[in-house]
Amino acid sequence: MVDRPYTVLSCGMSIDGYLDSPSVTRLRLSNEADFDRVDAVRAGCDAILVGAATVRNDNPRLLVRSAARRSERVARGLPPSPLKVTVTRCGDLDPGAAFFTAGSGTKLVYCPPDVVAPTRALLGDVATVVDAGPEGDLADVVRDLSCRGVTRLMVEGGGTVLTQFLTGGLVDELHLVVAPFFVGDSRARRVVGDGCFPWNADRRAVLAGVRQIEDVVLLRYALSERFCAEQPLGQE
Repeated sequence: MVDRPYTVLSCGMSIDGYLDSPSVTRLRLSNEADFDRVDAVRAGCDAILVGAATVRNDNPRLLVRSAARRSERVARGLPPSPLKVTVTRCGDLDPGAAFFTAGSGTKLVYCPPDVVAPTRALLGDVATVVDAGPEGDLADVVRDLSCRGVTRLMVEGGGTVLTQFLTGGLVDELHLVVAPFFVGDSRARRVVGDGCFPWNADRRAVLAGVRQIEDVVLLRYALSERFCAEQPLGQE
């Protein structure tokens, strides 16, 4: 029996494989039509997870934007948006960040044991701080989420978290959006870092779907035997 949520990893990249540019200005890798698709995928999940660096650098709200989708969730007895989850090694988080202040749903912060007390003191009642164990293993994090009733998890980045989920074999499907331009600067962050990935030249991932969304393309990969082709890509 699998003791973790069904996990969808969602990310975008440039043609040359970058998550952003080296400038402080956030790089827009998608378009409004694809943002709406992502919103629909979010609405179908129980939790959304990002790394602490994404909380600091991108200040994401991580809410379901569509009023109709929020209403549908409420009608099903769910909160308007999924619970928010982040993982941190040092607890360097701003309690005034949109991750914590936007929306009334649950926010979970996982961190190592020695960081739990100062992180709780820093964040106060804006989030629940959870001991992630001495190793901060994401497998332990997703098992805990499963115990909390999360059956479908969406992981949205950043690069370190994406790498850890993929190398850990914790992803069931990958939604990869490719933007129609190059970054061309090695100072920018790649979509993933170095690691031993389960899918390589000898074990190729299964391409389950391709969809053009205006000027970007969405690639859907099946990364586990749990992959469910009937699960929507976000199109309604």
